[in-house]
This record gives sequence, structure tokens and C-alpha cells, in this order.
Amino acid sequence: MALTSDSNTRNSYALALLRIGVGIFFLIFGQYKVFGTAFTIHGGFQFWINKFLEGGTYPFMAPVLRGFVLPHATSIAFLVAYGEFAIGLALVLGILVRSASFFGFIFMLTMLFSSDYPGAGAPFWQYFGASLSHSVFALCFAAFLLGRAESVHSVKALRKKPSEG
Repeated sequence: MALTSDSNTRNSYALALLRIGVGIFFLIFGQYKVFGTAFTIHGGFQFWINKFLEGGTYPFMAPVLRGFVLPHATSIAFLVAYGEFAIGLALVLGILVRSASFFGFIFMLTMLFSSDYPGAGAPFWQYFGASLSHSVFALCFAAFLLGRAESVHSVKALRKKPSEG
């Protein structure tokens, strides 16, 4: 399947490459949480929430993390683990891409506000620098929501292909 000079086709392939790359990251993030117990059952999730609270959560998120997330930590840990894995699987396979991207976008915003606060006295630009680990993924998910990221290299595209024979 050779790339043509058609910009729509090239953009479709570029978006599919990005979609699959982000999906692989999320499969990696989710698989060790789903197939192991350190994150979900043995306190890994709680460790990270407490670390966020100690080292840099946006002020409006601290009460949410203390009052809701920590009391329901095990359930939310399983939601995070299986959610990351499901987002990764959907993106790699190119199925339910918009739904996965919506939830991925919300998840990245939640992570950004839970962990990337540079401090009240930080210059404006440091807010962006501190958020790179989550804001870049959020932008990818926004692109998948707005574009047709499943148009090539996806289960959907394979099903649309006429059978050859």
C-alpha cells in the first residue's frame, strides 16, 4: 500500500500512525496494571495519589483526591488499569476510537490537574512545561476526536475493503 501525494491520504496515514503509537503506549501503561496486582491491589495506586498530594496537585484537586479518590482507591485503581488497557486496545485496533479518545482526553486532564502543578509562584510558562507528560497525550486524543483516525490501518478500514479473489 504505497502512499500517494494526496494530502488527505497522507494525513490519514499520519493520524493512524499517531493513533497506533499512542495506543501502544497505553497498552504498555495498562498491561502491567491489569496483569499484575502491585498497582490495583497492593497499594501502587494509593502510592501515586499520595505522591501527587505531597508533590504537586492543583489546589482544587486535593480535596477530590483526599475525599473521594483515596477512600475508593481500589475500585478506581481497577478503573484506571482496565481503562488504560481498553484505550490502548481500541486505538491500536482502530475500533471505538472516538469513545476511547474521549475517555483518554478526560483521563489526561485528570492526571494533569492531579500531578502537574508547578506551584503558585511559578511563571506562566512553567505550567505548560510541567504538564508535558499529560498535555501532549491530551492533544493527541483531541486530534483523534476531531479527525478520522480510524480511516486507515484499523479493523473498521479492513472490514470496508472489498474482498479480493
